[in-house]
Amino acid sequence: MKYVFVNDDFFEENKAFIRTSDLALQRGYGVFDFFKTRNNKPLFLEDYLDRFFNSANEMFITIPISRAQLKENIFKLIEKNNIPESGIRITATGGYSPDGYSPVQGNIIIQQQLLVQPSQEKFDAGLRIATHEYMRDLPSVKSINYIMGVWLQKQLREKQLDDVLYFKNNIITEFPRSNVFMVTGGTKLLTPGKNVLAGVTRKKIFAFAPGLLPTSIADISLNELKSADEVFMTSTTRRILPVVEIDGVKIGNGKPGKITGELYRIFVEAEEKEMRMY
Repeated sequence: MKYVFVNDDFFEENKAFIRTSDLALQRGYGVFDFFKTRNNKPLFLEDYLDRFFNSANEMFITIPISRAQLKENIFKLIEKNNIPESGIRITATGGYSPDGYSPVQGNIIIQQQLLVQPSQEKFDAGLRIATHEYMRDLPSVKSINYIMGVWLQKQLREKQLDDVLYFKNNIITEFPRSNVFMVTGGTKLLTPGKNVLAGVTRKKIFAFAPGLLPTSIADISLNELKSADEVFMTSTTRRILPVVEIDGVKIGNGKPGKITGELYRIFVEAEEKEMRMY
């Protein structure tokens, strides 16, 4: 039996509900965040909560419980479900708006699911991706609106591609669920800074990558990305995965790069260190 937390109590998953008048259902209006647990320990939880509350604030959604209460219920849910390697999603909806349009006090939902990290084989194979001109509404907010990313899935499957990277006016931004980095000249690590969600894994890369090579935020054109020595994505669920082909153009030698592999190793060590803090 798996449990879900809604507003002020825990429910069996198939008995949890919110009313159909919620703005999340009526207008697709809400925010969420997603983090993972290892051995029943949440990783980098404070970073994810910072982003979650910032997203809610920017969307004018009032969260019905405090940060301390939210943390307490996250740990209770972890204990009740006992899914050691998992992903936890916290959602704040737009709420039961009296006019069906104005955000009010939201509903808070905490869900947990089994999470399997990408295999070593997936890392070694790398990702083949396409690009698409699009920019999310309110890019700094982790909203529940993934309409373009979901809509593009059929095309990606037909072309046997792994993901899509957004760009606007020839400047790359982000994947639907991940950030992007590139290594150029073998000596510099770059990532976009405009019109992107500030990923937590991205934040950790900024913390330890300068020990390997200079790291900076910059506008990156499509041509610059395709000419890079290495390209990789970062996300909660995928950690770090190399990109070996973009729009049919091979990146570097078409294999995961040395810097990407080293950053992956250091990031896994950072996760292990985080676990030892509990």
